[in-house]
This record gives sequence, structure tokens and C-alpha cells, in this order.
Amino acid sequence: KSHKELLIPSMPCHAKTNIMFLKTHKTASSTVLNIMFRFAERYNLTVALPADQLVHLGYPKTFLANFVEEFEAIGQNYNIMCNHLRFNPSEVQKVMPVNTFYFSILRNPIPLLESSYVYYKDSVPAFRISKDVNEYLASPMKYYLPEDYKKNIYARNIMWFDFGYDNNAKDNNKYIQAVLKEIKQNFHLILIADYFDESMILLKHALCWDLDDVVYFKLNSRSQDTVQILTPKSVKRIKAWCSLDWKLYRHFNQSFWRKIKETIGLKELEKEVNHLRVRQKELMGTCLSDQEAVGKGDIKNRALLPFQSGIANILGYNLKQDLDNRTLRTCQKMVMPELQYTSYLYSLQHPHKRRKQLGLPWQWTSSQEK
Repeated sequence: KSHKELLIPSMPCHAKTNIMFLKTHKTASSTVLNIMFRFAERYNLTVALPADQLVHLGYPKTFLANFVEEFEAIGQNYNIMCNHLRFNPSEVQKVMPVNTFYFSILRNPIPLLESSYVYYKDSVPAFRISKDVNEYLASPMKYYLPEDYKKNIYARNIMWFDFGYDNNAKDNNKYIQAVLKEIKQNFHLILIADYFDESMILLKHALCWDLDDVVYFKLNSRSQDTVQILTPKSVKRIKAWCSLDWKLYRHFNQSFWRKIKETIGLKELEKEVNHLRVRQKELMGTCLSDQEAVGKGDIKNRALLPFQSGIANILGYNLKQDLDNRTLRTCQKMVMPELQYTSYLYSLQHPHKRRKQLGLPWQWTSSQEK
């Protein structure tokens, strides 16, 4: 140990339990949401869940406190907020305690746009009327029509939009710097989906959590056969077309690695990432009959079928038969898709309210827990 390290005893930290995660789109954020939900359940924390039949916190509307179930009654006593919302700090602060830890996740806009294209192919006009992602990017203005701006948010600078800003704003350096500064003021940590395991280790340190709090199975990913290959020209075009997202990503990708070097160090990071992967493999061996994610047609328990969208084949998992009750519960939670988990937590927290009608094959009920 260095002289400096010996002089400063490492202070024991306390796990943070008041946390706001801004869930961005197509950024591995469903996996993060699952981590947050499991943590909330493990420590009996209160989650700010979408009101009534909503599955998101009002998205794509700018967030308002009354989008949260029982906000009037519960007030500022929620611990965790992590469902999709469009960030609006003054309203979020009405819901979350003063000492809340704020974090979010970004992804390289190049794979992000391709992922959005496939996932939202049927619902976003700009995507629907173009043949494929490369045709769309060849002349986006041909498909991205002003009258459809509200429906086309996924087609341009979606991360910028999720953070509460205008995704059609002009790329002006002064404006961009002001937004980046504001995001830095509002968020303690911005993770990078392209380095997901490294992100989980950084999150673990920032929240003073244990390894098992951040271990995960990848959720809401799609089969490789639905990936559309971007041409080199398209790659270039995304950087220009989604220049706000590109600059946002580049800025926070740099600060992400800077933070790692300052707090953990690359050597320790590598060691902990390996621990995480070993633990993940262990749990996959315990929980999964196939040892990996399977296509929608191969998911045997339809209650664990993730929501399907666009032309993507969203993968899920099959659990082993004959798991003991405790293991089964752990495994079920690790593979439970976002909508089912949201609905399940809602019924636990608000048992007197009507269950969320998800239009999925079967609702998850607490009897399936036993």
C-alpha cells in the first residue's frame, strides 16, 4: 500500500437505498431495472411505480409527480424510482428524498439507432415508411416528417429526449455544453451500456452494494438474426443525424473511464468484472435449463415471455425444473421481464388497487411465487 493509503483508513460505507435511475431506451436499461427491483424487494424498499394502468411513468410526456401511484399519500417517502420517464428534475424531487442518488445509462448512438429501428419498426412513422435502417439513414428527412415529431422520438437523439431536452434542437456548441453541465449537476453517475459489466462494478462501488446486488442476466435483448448491418456510410450519418446523442455519449464515455481510474483503478476493475462474470455463470448454471437466453418461441413458461416489439425477436429464459422454493424465487426474479415485474411489485405495494392489465399471456401472481 502507498504511504497515502495507509494514512487514510478506508471508511466503511453504507449501502445507498434512495436511488433514482433514469431509464433510457435501448441501452440495456431493462437489465438495470431488474437489478433495482430485486434490490428493492430484498430490502423491502418502496418503489415509485406508475399510477393505475400505466406501465411507464407518463412517458413520453415530461414527468409529473402525480404519474406515481399514491404520490399524494406517500409523498417524499419512496426509495427507488426506475421505470421509464422523461426527466424533469423539479417533479422528480417532489417524489424522491433529498439524499437520493441519481444515475443513468447511455449507449453508443450507432448500435442504439439500429436497435431502435428494429424494435420500433412498426410504431415509429419514420421507420415504418422506410425499407430498412440504411435506407432511412440515407435520407432521414424524407421519412422524418415534422408533423410526426412526437411519434418519431426514437428516430433521432432519443437519449437527449429522455433526459428532458429537445431532440430536434440545433447542434450548437454553447447549448450542448450547457446541457452537459446540467446533466452533470443532476446526476451523480452516468453508466455506459457498451461496457455493461464495468458499469455494474462502478455502480456497486458508488452505491456501496455487494456483488450479488449487481449480478444479472441480460434482459430484453434480441436474437442476432434481427440485427441489420449498418453500412460505413450509415455509421457516419448516425453521428451527424444524432449529433446531440453522439456528443452526449462521447462526453460521458470519457468521464466514465475517468471515474473508474479515480475510484477503482483498471486493475481492480478487471478483477471485479471477472468475479461478476464468474458469479453470473454460477447463477446461470443454477437457474437456467438452457444455460442461455432463448427465442420467444422457445420460452416454455409464457408468464416469463418478454414483451415483443417491431421485428425484433426478444429473448427470454427457461428455468430448471425442480428448484427448491428459495432458489426458484431468486431465479424467477432474475429472469422476470420488466412489465411482469412492474405489475407484480405493484400488486405487492398496492394490493387494494386493480392489477395492471398487461395484455400478456398470463399475469404473474404471488401464488406463482410459492
